Amino acid sequence: MTGLANEQVVQITTQFTWRDGLEIGVVALVFYRILLLIHGTRALQILGGVAVLVAAYAIASLLQLTMITYLLGLVFTYGVFALLIIFQPELRAALAHLGQAPVTRLFKRVEQGPVEDDIADAVDRLSRSGVGAIIAIERDVPLSDFIDSGSSLQAKVSADLLTTIFTPYSPLHDGAVIIRGDTIVGAGCILPLSQGAVGHRSLGTRHRAALGLAEETDAIVIVVSEETAVVSVARDGALQVRLTPVQLRDLLAGRAVKSIG
Repeated sequence: MTGLANEQVVQITTQFTWRDGLEIGVVALVFYRILLLIHGTRALQILGGVAVLVAAYAIASLLQLTMITYLLGLVFTYGVFALLIIFQPELRAALAHLGQAPVTRLFKRVEQGPVEDDIADAVDRLSRSGVGAIIAIERDVPLSDFIDSGSSLQAKVSADLLTTIFTPYSPLHDGAVIIRGDTIVGAGCILPLSQGAVGHRSLGTRHRAALGLAEETDAIVIVVSEETAVVSVARDGALQVRLTPVQLRDLLAGRAVKSIG
């Protein structure tokens, strides 16, 4: 009787159900999204270093090298807090991408108004004049930390004001403007530089800063190149270049943008 009961327990525990398939699928999807987030970033290199330490710990344990295992144990114990600090940009980006998931978008309302036209108009003026600019539009992830790096403002968005801010030799022209809703909340702000490859050599510090913010948050960052007058947009960790005024308006309005170079 005991042997029969044990056999029944084994059959029950080894039976594959739809719940097991669901769990495997969810875990695989989570790991896949994590790999997509860290691909091409410094996080991938850091994880490689962690894998080397884990392998060294396993080898030291097999060879009974007590001092090495003790030291590596301390590294793993306190290294978790260091990793949280090191991976802060990646964690912020992960939360931002989570907020962009199709399920959460069902609960968001897209607000459209004249603000997008004012921004597009200002960008068109700056591009025609060959004046460099970088404009960050806040979405779900707050940009308060970056606003604090510049000058705090509370001014309604207008094409004239944006054009004036980026006029050469003006006090706030060197840095990014941050827009929240229909209000300019910061100017002369410093943005994080991307650690990845930007692309063409003609893309300079403004483009690297725009891509850096787009990697860490869900902001839309518009760049006007001072050298080429080309308009680019960084969002979702990617950079789109050579946008026309019509394409920029469509992008800001949430419409499909076609034929982006």
